[in-house]
Amino acid sequence: MKVFVVGANGQIGQKLIELLQNSDKHEVRAMVRKEEQAAAFKEKGVEAVIADLEGHVDQLAKAMLGCDAVVFTAGSGGHTGPDKTLLIDLDGAVKTVEAAEQAGVKRFIMISALQANNRENWNEAIRPYYVAKHYADRAVEQSSLAYTIIRPGGLLNEPGTGKVEAGERLERSSIPREDVAAVIYTTLDTAHTFNRSFDLISGGKSISEALKNI
Repeated sequence: MKVFVVGANGQIGQKLIELLQNSDKHEVRAMVRKEEQAAAFKEKGVEAVIADLEGHVDQLAKAMLGCDAVVFTAGSGGHTGPDKTLLIDLDGAVKTVEAAEQAGVKRFIMISALQANNRENWNEAIRPYYVAKHYADRAVEQSSLAYTIIRPGGLLNEPGTGKVEAGERLERSSIPREDVAAVIYTTLDTAHTFNRSFDLISGGKSISEALKNI
């Protein structure tokens, strides 16, 4: 499976690309915004293309042609305002969904946020971000794609443990980015995760065991 990673230069994206590059069953194409980012990936032997989530859908579709799956793990970042949240986390995500359909990609994995599907449980401190994630997830669900929506808790830079909890309504908690990347990797070709969404936090189960329960 050839996997197109949107947000490849982000922390989860970089960890996922490392897993894919070392895999004997997947290939990877990284999407970045800047020439120097593309050059850095190419130096590591990773195929990279330059595209912009604020650009046209056609541009995104062209960039992902020939890929079998898309992973959306891009984000505007905590240092930007609600305007960029709207343009990247919402509109950029929806454009990516539209581009995947246009390019004939069948598999789509969306990285969302814990309980983004339940307005009553949103983190009020970052409400615009939750609004963006909520409606981006809806766009995925209403698409023709075989999707999986992963809603991780607070993201940590600690080493992954390989132990997680996955479910529909989990208590607010955290998870290392490395474990999120590992869950993405596992769900790519795990059929029972298709057309499903779930919260994800650190827990006591192996990734494969935790995913059996969703």
